[in-house]
Amino acid sequence: MMARKQIPDVDLAHPYLETARTALRIEVEGMQKLVSSLDKSFVAAIETIEAMKAARKGRLIITGMGKSGHVARKMAATFASTGTPSMFVHPAEASHGDLGMITNDDVVIALSKSGEAPELADIIAYTRRFSIPLIAITAVAGSTLGSHCDICLTLPRADEACPNGLAPTTSTTLTMAMGDALAVTLLKNMNLTPEQFRVFHPGGKLGQKLLKITDVMDKFEALPLVSENQTMDQALLVMTQKNLGCLIVLREGTTDQVAGIITDGDLKRHMSANLLSTRASNIMTPNPKSIDDKALAAEAVEVMTTKFRSPITSLLVKNDDGGLVGMIRLQACLQAGIV
Repeated sequence: MMARKQIPDVDLAHPYLETARTALRIEVEGMQKLVSSLDKSFVAAIETIEAMKAARKGRLIITGMGKSGHVARKMAATFASTGTPSMFVHPAEASHGDLGMITNDDVVIALSKSGEAPELADIIAYTRRFSIPLIAITAVAGSTLGSHCDICLTLPRADEACPNGLAPTTSTTLTMAMGDALAVTLLKNMNLTPEQFRVFHPGGKLGQKLLKITDVMDKFEALPLVSENQTMDQALLVMTQKNLGCLIVLREGTTDQVAGIITDGDLKRHMSANLLSTRASNIMTPNPKSIDDKALAAEAVEVMTTKFRSPITSLLVKNDDGGLVGMIRLQACLQAGIV
């Protein structure tokens, strides 16, 4: 493998660093103004989108041209991944047939800093003709877009980070942040649990982090189960057949109440000539560690690796009634990419 190139030390007052810091400060100042600018229009936008979602018919349509179009694509992806059905419609393509993608049940969000992007004209006219709610995100409330929309989310006056004040920098940051604020507010209103959120993120690192214990654990029927009164000659046969490296001992007369667990360590500590005739209850470690079956697999990894003096390799999984439903193993979590 090629060695990484060594980067020479530089003065922290290097002009490149000062230019970058200035750009970031300008954008931070714009963000602070955006925070202070939120008002009743933002509430109205949320209520409009919530009404659409409650009807269970429409989608949130995001549109914009140029850099605003790139931001619109990202916003559509964010809304969709947080539980608000959404899609991007290119305004130029809309004028050549894609207006048919927009239905009377939808809500449209149009992005344009100036509010005068000519490509938006047909979408604006279409929403007005068919009474489709139109939310604008623009820096100019009195623009064509700002004047013809139902709700105008006006971006505050803020300098672009570009030295010439021309390239969309601060304005696109503020537009994207407004979209994030809308998406997060809608997400919070859904009271979505991490498990439900995973429905929209089944793959990648996020999906792995949101795997439920029940997705990874060894199910009840796969567990090596013995009763307290069984002798170790019978118990070891079960341990060998199930091949999970342990034995789970159930209370006598129950089918899911755990009395203890027998691991390799327990067997070594009780190794003797009469081991095979000894009852499981005399070998087991009582009250083994367990976790609730509604927890995430990542929580189980955290418990196994950090909550005890020495890391452990498995946890029993129990339901609300304390009944055994499975066992989650650290090895299985690592194989699933949960770290």
